[in-house]
Amino acid sequence: MSAKDSKKRPSIVIVIPAFEVAAQIISVIREIDKSVTQIIVVDDLCPEKSGYKVAKEIKDKRVKILFNENNLGVGGSMIRGYKEAMRSNPEYVVKLDGDGQMDPKLIPLFISELENSGGDYAKGNRFANPENLKSMPKIRVFGNLILSFLAKFSTGYWNIFDPNNGFTVIKGKTLAQLPFHKISERYFFESDMLFRLNLLGAEVVDVPMTAVYGTEKSNINLAKTLLEFPAKHLKNFLKRITYNYFLRDFNLASIELVLGINFLFFGTLTGAINYAHAVRAESSMSVGILILVSILIISGLQLILSFFSFDMNVRNQKRSR
Repeated sequence: MSAKDSKKRPSIVIVIPAFEVAAQIISVIREIDKSVTQIIVVDDLCPEKSGYKVAKEIKDKRVKILFNENNLGVGGSMIRGYKEAMRSNPEYVVKLDGDGQMDPKLIPLFISELENSGGDYAKGNRFANPENLKSMPKIRVFGNLILSFLAKFSTGYWNIFDPNNGFTVIKGKTLAQLPFHKISERYFFESDMLFRLNLLGAEVVDVPMTAVYGTEKSNINLAKTLLEFPAKHLKNFLKRITYNYFLRDFNLASIELVLGINFLFFGTLTGAINYAHAVRAESSMSVGILILVSILIISGLQLILSFFSFDMNVRNQKRSR
């Protein structure tokens, strides 16, 4: 490659959060292509001293190691790494885990997808090819299916899957707009990033990939995650709906949602009250009440479904403009 062509290459910074990855991180860094501008390793008070191992064994001048004085979690480490990456004003910033499950050779594919689609954020999708799921532990498949469904509601990106995939590439100009102080610092980080990107109006693209599962252990407690994440997704869903449909805009979908919730609520309440009265009086509900309750509940459900239909298609409408 000539010097002229070399100057045209985009500046790429990789951030690697390091916690209990001492056995894999050296090989991960050695597989990173020379086209990458900088590699930032964030040692999250790793008990295996992953950062110190990198400092000892890797002599690549592109590598910079940050040591957290306290354990910040994957999100906190990434936020610190992102802030450091932004110092060099890069065109792309990559999140790459240090456990060897992600192939650094896929980075050009991620960037190509962003360039071709005009997207702002690319993330891996391990579910794109069903054959890839054979190598994924069944408990992870189950957990990711549930969390992916919940993330569609909370993030508004109905066309993406595998929201907790940690292999991501974001454009530097998009990263600069994110409110780092509001993003979750623990394992909800990836999902919360998508929620914040939606509020920015950013375009997100899925990139099919295959994860490699070896002897590395996951630090995620799936049972605890499935208990904690639904509440966080609900909170983000309510925020997103409030921001996008009542504060920033108010349209037909907003009216459908308000009417739908009210019709469904009052229909259910009216039905329950009259049913209770009928039971106590040992009689049946009047035909008029039954018709009213049915109309309210059915109309409410139809309006809510119509709202979600609009919500699912709103990003497609924006892309086609």
